[in-house]
Amino acid sequence: MPLCAIEKTSAFPRSARILRSADFRVVYDKGTRVTCPLFAAFCLERPDRSGVRIGLTVPRAIGNAVVRNRIKRRIREAFRLHRAEFGPQWDIVVNPRRSALTAAFDEIERGLGKVIQKCGH
Repeated sequence: MPLCAIEKTSAFPRSARILRSADFRVVYDKGTRVTCPLFAAFCLERPDRSGVRIGLTVPRAIGNAVVRNRIKRRIREAFRLHRAEFGPQWDIVVNPRRSALTAAFDEIERGLGKVIQKCGH
C-alpha cells in the first residue's frame, strides 16, 4: 500500500508528540501519576484542548538504543490506535518499565486503556 493511501485519521502527526523538555517538566510537576505493571504515566489537562499529545521517556537502564526505540515504537503505535479515545485536552508522558520489553502488544494496549480511564477520559 503506498504511503499516500493511508488515511489521515490514522497518521501520527508531530503535533501529537511532546518534544520539548520544558513540556515534559510541566507534565511531571503538575500532572497526575497513573501506574500499571508495564509503565508509569503522567497526565496533565491543558486548557487549550488542541489535541492529545504523548511523550515517551525510556531510561538507559532498560536497555541499549535498539531496545529503547523498540519500546517507544510499540507504545506510540498503541497510542496512535487509541488516540481518539483520549479527550483533546491531555498531555501524557509515559515511562516504560522493564516488563514492557516482553509484553505482548495487547497488554500494552490494555495498560494504555487504564491510562485513558484514569485520566478522566
